[in-house]
Amino acid sequence: MSKKIEIKTDSGFLVKEVYNRNDISKKNVKDEKPGKYPFTRGIHDTMYRQRLWTMRQYSGFGSAEETNNRFKFLLDHGQTGLSLAFDLPTQTGRDSDNPESEGEVGRTGVAISSIEDMMACFAAIPLDKVSTSMTINSTAATLLSLYITVADLQGVSSGSLRGTTQNDIMKEYIARNTYIYPPKPSLRLIGDMIQYCSEYVPQWYPISISGYHIREAGSNATQELAFTFADAIEYIQTCLDRGLKIDDFAPRLSFFFCCTMEFFEEIAKFRAARRIYAKIMKERFHAKDSKSVTLRFHVQTSGESLTAQQVDNNIVRVTTEALAAVLGGCQSLHTNSRDEALALPTEESVKIALRTQQMIATETGVTKTVDPLGGSYYIEFLTNKIEDEVDKYLKRIDRMCGALSAVEKGFFQDEIRQNAYSLKKEIDEQKRIIVGVNKYQDQHDIEPLLNVMDPEIEKKQVARLKELRMKRDKNKADHAIELLATNAEKDNQNLMPHIINAVKNRVTLGEISDAFQSVFGKYEPRISF
Repeated sequence: MSKKIEIKTDSGFLVKEVYNRNDISKKNVKDEKPGKYPFTRGIHDTMYRQRLWTMRQYSGFGSAEETNNRFKFLLDHGQTGLSLAFDLPTQTGRDSDNPESEGEVGRTGVAISSIEDMMACFAAIPLDKVSTSMTINSTAATLLSLYITVADLQGVSSGSLRGTTQNDIMKEYIARNTYIYPPKPSLRLIGDMIQYCSEYVPQWYPISISGYHIREAGSNATQELAFTFADAIEYIQTCLDRGLKIDDFAPRLSFFFCCTMEFFEEIAKFRAARRIYAKIMKERFHAKDSKSVTLRFHVQTSGESLTAQQVDNNIVRVTTEALAAVLGGCQSLHTNSRDEALALPTEESVKIALRTQQMIATETGVTKTVDPLGGSYYIEFLTNKIEDEVDKYLKRIDRMCGALSAVEKGFFQDEIRQNAYSLKKEIDEQKRIIVGVNKYQDQHDIEPLLNVMDPEIEKKQVARLKELRMKRDKNKADHAIELLATNAEKDNQNLMPHIINAVKNRVTLGEISDAFQSVFGKYEPRISF
């Protein structure tokens, strides 16, 4: 008798040798159509047959001028949307000349401290012609205000702007840690942005609720969906509590997921995500607008899956993950570059990553029919299984009184930490093979040509800030800062108009963050051992 082999997916689901109709008949809706509730097969009836996903490449590094050049390079090579990364000082509310910013200016993204930086970043790029995604959270309100102001200076109305601010602060407390204020005032700022955009920036997605960083921190596919949707429920309830109607803002909620190497489970995850979200919006929040119940999401291939060893292998990894995202029905896709485990990518690497998407779209044939893997016994089994497990997690989080309470108790953090430990142990024990890392290594790995940061960028950025402070009207700037703090003390005041007023008066990002911190305080994380 042969020894029984136990094989599991990344989420820990036991995988049988073969699947048949008995594994799926219990739950699957007969002849479910794409574009129809609960949208398992896609949110549009024709999907990519009529319109491809938006192809984005994560850009932004060094100075605003360099980022502007990279944007133009990508647009010239067929990219259809801009995706902007920011350095750590910008993400955490510090100006480039803050002593705590030293050595980090322009390192993980572009340094944006003022309206001058934002204007340089989008110079000669008409903001009514492009869609811009900004990966920014604790300072999202300030970055959107800067973007709106640049558009105004270009003569473009805020109503014409298209794009997304990530603005998902809950996952910062869970996984990524670029927070500033405690959760409750941070949720207030998000509510302010959603409310403001629903009135004045109607084509903008004011929040992209992100499972990506939860996954990269070590969660599995089921946890990624469960924790992301729990956060979404918290944001939605925040808006409802301030008097907004669900169908007034829900159509402009978007999501951001990770795609890893567990090919079939990832495809099933995206299919399950649409179904889960549709049911949450219809059954829990009683949304009536069809756009309120459809899950629109961006996908990024997994940065954590990239290896510093044998970097060209990463092209294969990214291609596999991108294909899964497309087969899962994403609306927008970012493909990582082969050298991102070592540095910000070179132009050559970025072009290969973009060409990967273009080849999937034009050469593979996967766009010719909608949900081409729908009906696969294995895919349908995984879709149902993920839905069931996510539902268990959501009920458990509800019993804790929601995501905010779960974060404060450290529940999400502990669950992710335990799963991350298990993954690391599997790799160390070679139960999980990473090619080039714990198997099939090369003794003499060829070092790629990397993107090198110019050390003068920080000096120039600091000098630019010094000049701005010298030239601006100090009285107007000081008054704008005073208004920020005064209105932050009033719970019923939407802070977006006051932030826009501040950036127009040359108040810096750090000064805005400090004004709010003087009222809201600073978040101190729960420590567990």
